[in-house]
Amino acid sequence: MERLYARREKKYTPSGNHVNPERTTKARQWVTGLLIVTLVASLTSQTTAKEHAHMDKQKDKTGILLVTFGTSNAQARKAFDNIDRMAEKRFQDTEIRWAYTSHMIRKMLAKEGKNINSPVTALAKMHDDGFTHVAVQSLHVIAGEEYNQLKDTVQAFRRGPFGFKQLTLGKPLLSSYEDVREVSKAMLAQVPEQRSEDEAVIFMGHGTHHPAGLSYVAVSSVLNDMDNNAFLGSVEGHPTLDRVLNECKSAGVEQAWLMPFMSVAGDHARNDMAGDSEDSWKSVLEKNGIACESILKGMGEYDDVVKVWLDHLEEAFSEL
Repeated sequence: MERLYARREKKYTPSGNHVNPERTTKARQWVTGLLIVTLVASLTSQTTAKEHAHMDKQKDKTGILLVTFGTSNAQARKAFDNIDRMAEKRFQDTEIRWAYTSHMIRKMLAKEGKNINSPVTALAKMHDDGFTHVAVQSLHVIAGEEYNQLKDTVQAFRRGPFGFKQLTLGKPLLSSYEDVREVSKAMLAQVPEQRSEDEAVIFMGHGTHHPAGLSYVAVSSVLNDMDNNAFLGSVEGHPTLDRVLNECKSAGVEQAWLMPFMSVAGDHARNDMAGDSEDSWKSVLEKNGIACESILKGMGEYDDVVKVWLDHLEEAFSEL
C-alpha cells in the first residue's frame, strides 16, 4: 500500500509523461542562454547599424599614410623629405601623414622631442580626425616581414569600430618583374659619370631570411644583365658579400663604387657598408685589393626610384 501511494505521489504532465527535474532545469537554462545570445546579437546589430548610419552621414575625408621602418639619422632623413615633397606634388589636395614601424627608432626620436606614430596609432588618429578614405603606402623595398605586419594592421582597421569607409594598401617597391627592371635601371643611372667600365658597382641591400628575400636575387641578376660589373649583396640572407667578392675577383675588379640599395642611407650604409670597422664591406673589399668609393645616398633621394613607390600609391589611391 505504501509503495502504491508513493507511485501516486509522482507528478505527471497532462500528456502522462514523467517530468525529469534535472532535464527541466537544463531546458530552462538553454532557453535563457538563447534569449541572452539573441539579445546580444540584436544589440550588436543595432550598434553596427548605427555605426554604418553615422559613417554614411559623415562627410568624406581622404588622406594618405606613408609607412616606413624609419631612421634616427638626420642626414638619412633627406630621403623621406624627398619622398614627402614628391608625394605632395602628385597628390596636391590630399593630407599626407607618416608612420614608422620601428619602435626603437620612434623611442629614440621621442627623446629628441620628435614624436612619430606607429601605423596603428596613426590610423587610429586619422579615424578620430574624421578621415573616411585612406590610402596607406608601404615604403619598404620588398614584401617581407614588416610589409606583411603592416598588411595585417590595415586589414584590422577595415572592420570594427575603427573601420574606415575605404582603406587600401599600396605595394612595396619591388612587387613585380617590371618594378625590378625599372628600379635597377634607375639605380644604375645614379652611378657617378667618372666610373670606368672596368670598375664595379656594388649595391648593399638589407636582405632578409623571409621568402621575399628572393627579390634581391632577382635584382642581382637583372643588374648584372644590364651591367657586367654591377653586383648586389645583402647584409642578411642572399646574395652574400662573399659571393660578390668572388665575382669581383673573377672579373679582375680593382676599384668599386659602393651604393646603398635601401630607402635611406642610415646606419647600415654608414657603418656596415662604408665604415672603418674590420668587418665593414669597404674594409673587407680593400683587404682583398679592391679600392672603394662610397656614395651615401638612399634610394628615396632618387626621383626615378620614388616614382615607382608613388605609382603603387596611385593605384591604391584610385581604389578609394
